[in-house]
Amino acid sequence: MNLGRSIRINKCGVVILGLLFMCILYYLWSSNSANAASYAFSKNPNEINLRKLLIGSIQAAQHGGFEVVAVSKSRDLHEQSKGKTKEGANNPVTDADYRSNCVMKNGLLRIFPKLKVISEEDDRQEQCADVQLFDLDPTVLPESVTVPDERVSIDEVDVWIDPLDATQEYTERLHEYVTTMVCVAVKGVPTIGIIHNPFSMKTTWAWRGKALSESLVNLKHDADVKHPTIIVSRSHAGAVKEQSKQIFGENAQVITAGGAGFKVLQVIQNNATAYLHTTHIKKWDICAGDAILGAIGGRMSDLHNENIAYHRDTPALNPNGLLAAALSSTHEAYIKRIVESKRFVR
Repeated sequence: MNLGRSIRINKCGVVILGLLFMCILYYLWSSNSANAASYAFSKNPNEINLRKLLIGSIQAAQHGGFEVVAVSKSRDLHEQSKGKTKEGANNPVTDADYRSNCVMKNGLLRIFPKLKVISEEDDRQEQCADVQLFDLDPTVLPESVTVPDERVSIDEVDVWIDPLDATQEYTERLHEYVTTMVCVAVKGVPTIGIIHNPFSMKTTWAWRGKALSESLVNLKHDADVKHPTIIVSRSHAGAVKEQSKQIFGENAQVITAGGAGFKVLQVIQNNATAYLHTTHIKKWDICAGDAILGAIGGRMSDLHNENIAYHRDTPALNPNGLLAAALSSTHEAYIKRIVESKRFVR
């Protein structure tokens, strides 16, 4: 036996093995992509599974939040102005708005290609080049929460996203007011809502009539409407404070805050009995909160006591203000006073 004989490597065989290895990698990659698509949709490509859309929407809000936090650590937010609001306040936009939008919108569309997504911000491709998208991860839903499968026509679903709510406060480093939000409307009805605070890492979500995040399960709300605490926007607090006193009485307490998502959460968490906004407001600011309130027995309406429609064919602007409360009975009592006052009739 000649143990010293050298081993000759067949170069052609090495090339073939390398090609086979690359083919296997490509197959695994394409299989994962196909699995992601099949996971998102049922066998009918014109239907969408709302449980899986809930999972993707939670992930979108959270991953958008990662971008918001990351940009906040930079010295320059690259703040620009989109003009003035109706109240005369600055309406800023930053890199964080655009990068969060890239992750949230493009992440959802990569998984659900036929989905109609309506966002506050436009795509800025230069901001999207290096963002990290996401794949569906069912573990974002805790094991203690049972979420059913439900399939609906994709044409009945519209998703409203706000990649950074309270941008003005974000530029002032008032991060407690900042949220990222996703809302799934089915036939124009706000059905699934997600409000995520990226700096506290707390995510509140609800699927109307189906499931609630753990933070919402054991909440109790007081039906006492004699001592109202009204939360209003920082941008036009003066006028609303005076109007609230006239409508709800001198005992009414009025507190101010930034961000529609934050204000809805204060109502949900019993820090305010109602959220009042007296001028126009965009639907991506309020859809998620509307869905969550509806899921816990509350209500949001415009100041004419009409439900707000979130179908893609409706204007993005809600011109008639809003009233939101965590109990429908509280909403009913307060909206009656507002309607009778005729202060906000247009």
